[in-house]
Amino acid sequence: MPLLTVTCDLRYPGLIHEVSHAMESCGAKTVGYQERVGCMSVRAHWTHWPCLFPQHGAGTKHLRTITLADGQREVIDRQPERFLRGLFHSDGSRFLNTVDRNGRKYAYPRYQFVNESRDIMRFCQESLDQLGISWRMARPNTLSVARREAVARLDEFVGPKW
Repeated sequence: MPLLTVTCDLRYPGLIHEVSHAMESCGAKTVGYQERVGCMSVRAHWTHWPCLFPQHGAGTKHLRTITLADGQREVIDRQPERFLRGLFHSDGSRFLNTVDRNGRKYAYPRYQFVNESRDIMRFCQESLDQLGISWRMARPNTLSVARREAVARLDEFVGPKW
């Protein structure tokens, strides 16, 4: 029977709870936990995981094409905020960026999303575009959201990791 494992940082017990709740909401009957140094693996066996994640395959995800099934695309298009929240909570961060310009220091909040998969990065960009949130690529694997109104919009639904 297929096993889905999501490894979470112990500093964010709320995310651990959300992952286990999401697995149960999908249909997994029993969710288990395996604690390791600094992290908690949330695990569930369920026959239908391959149906929900048809893009799963052997090898590293950033070296293979990831395409969304029609049902997945519909969910993301219907709820881009929840999709982006998951992306930023898993592979993103919100931090205070400090800048020294002309001898004056100032700071502003910023979001970054880092992922080696071009496909996943594209899904993130498309969802941000759908919501009218401005972004730019800082590096090929790093998306930055730094404009005040864009950060404020993400703050409405991403929220802090807890």
